Amino acid sequence: MQNYDVVNLELAEGGRRRIEWAEREMPVLRSIIERFARERPFEGLRMAACLHVTTETANLMRALQAGGADVVLTASNPLSTQDDVAACLVSHFEIPVFAIKGEDNATYYKHINAALDHRPHLTMDDGADLVSTLHMERREQLSEIIGGTEETTTGVIRLRAMAKDNELKFPVLAVNDAMTKHFFDNRYGTGQSTIDGVIRATNILLAGKTFVVGGYGWCSRGLAMRARGMGANVIVTEVDHLKALEAVMDGFRVMPMIEASPIGDIFVTLTGDINVIDKHHFEVMKDGAIVANSGHFNVELNIPALEEMAVAKRLVRPFVEAYELPDGRTIHILGEGRLINLAAAEGHPASVMDMSFANQALGAEYIVKNAGKLENKVYAIPEDIDMEIARLKLESMGIEIDVLTEEQIAYLSSWQEGT
Repeated sequence: MQNYDVVNLELAEGGRRRIEWAEREMPVLRSIIERFARERPFEGLRMAACLHVTTETANLMRALQAGGADVVLTASNPLSTQDDVAACLVSHFEIPVFAIKGEDNATYYKHINAALDHRPHLTMDDGADLVSTLHMERREQLSEIIGGTEETTTGVIRLRAMAKDNELKFPVLAVNDAMTKHFFDNRYGTGQSTIDGVIRATNILLAGKTFVVGGYGWCSRGLAMRARGMGANVIVTEVDHLKALEAVMDGFRVMPMIEASPIGDIFVTLTGDINVIDKHHFEVMKDGAIVANSGHFNVELNIPALEEMAVAKRLVRPFVEAYELPDGRTIHILGEGRLINLAAAEGHPASVMDMSFANQALGAEYIVKNAGKLENKVYAIPEDIDMEIARLKLESMGIEIDVLTEEQIAYLSSWQEGT
């Protein structure tokens, strides 16, 4: 394979304009780019990134490049690539990219292996496909890896399972667990962009619809909040008693998925688990039900079971497939069950990804600074990095906050003074 694989380099100019537009909404990352250009923390290091190829990701790649990294980028999902952005990174920034929107699974993993041919010292993942491929197929390269970072809930779950089994062979920072990531990216970013993807794919009115949200983690909380704000009647399904209780106290109806299935108009899963919507759920859904997923992998929907149930399937709109069942009912699957916010829309707003990718950039720098000192396990982003990103974000918004006085600091650290 050549040193890149994108659909068409002639798309590069349109990608450049969109990357610049996103940059305007990413002041934290912009300040990191300026510092990295001075300090060059990644000088002499090769980096492979497996991320959604979007305008925001492009600005992260620019930050790593400014820091001296020899970086290569591949897609973390077959439907999430923005082809004009991929072309621009190759043409304007000379960053090798292996990503084509709509690529099949064979091409997807061919691209991951092309990125690993770069012999990286650092990995940057969104879903852990890069890391798992290294551990399963290219173990001879593991000794070359200093460490990595992981962007998403699904990836962190996989990596912690690897660490538990003593299979993880280098340290990884769980960027997803940073408060400036999951509080904002997962809640506000996923909430808004998932609604955006559903509406772009279907052009339906949400007001008055029964909207079923699978799970009540940070991503699901954001979606439930936004769907209610659009006038939908929201039902939450959960397997965790505490999260289910929180959803009830937040004013949502909570019930098992099998009870929600006959009454829901729209279903979206965001759990990181498999078969959240299964055959027995499809069997009782109403005619015209719309089903989507905004978790990282499309396994949240048992699409193979639906394929077996259906007597016909056809594309009725871009990213909308209608499955006709023997009794005449039709169930609509959006975006092949893949991340609907990236399959049918543009993913999170840049202002949210500003914080997430600041965590990625500073997390990678932390890995380099602590090379050889970290164990082969999953680490949380250090609190001081999290707080610095929050400070920079507030500063960029022109917002100031109070500072503790010496008296207040002394009071908080004492125990003698009571009622």
